[in-house]
Amino acid sequence: MPSQEHMKQALQTYVDAFNAADAAAVTSLYADDAVIEDPVGHPPMTGRAAIEEFYTNAIASGAKLTLDTPIRGSHGDRAAMAFTIDVPGMRIRAIDVMTFNSEGKITQMQAHWGPNDIET
Repeated sequence: MPSQEHMKQALQTYVDAFNAADAAAVTSLYADDAVIEDPVGHPPMTGRAAIEEFYTNAIASGAKLTLDTPIRGSHGDRAAMAFTIDVPGMRIRAIDVMTFNSEGKITQMQAHWGPNDIET
């Protein structure tokens, strides 16, 4: 199981790479067979190609991420972050929960946000 420090650093790298428009760096944090649910309740995206396409499109939209609180670890294989996504003309407040494998790669990302978390 990865350490709490590793998981927190991975999520900080995620935010930094996203804001640097580096979809490849964000994608590299994921295991090859990882699954993204963004938001939870929508059909999941599975595998490296789908994940890279997702982040390429998100970055191309002009989105930027800002942490709302410090990244949180756990006693297990998960870490979470509360953050704001600023897209031109819209703001989304979200909490992402990431599950990690023993190699320290993200195997699952669940984005928790709903219609009431969107400001226009």
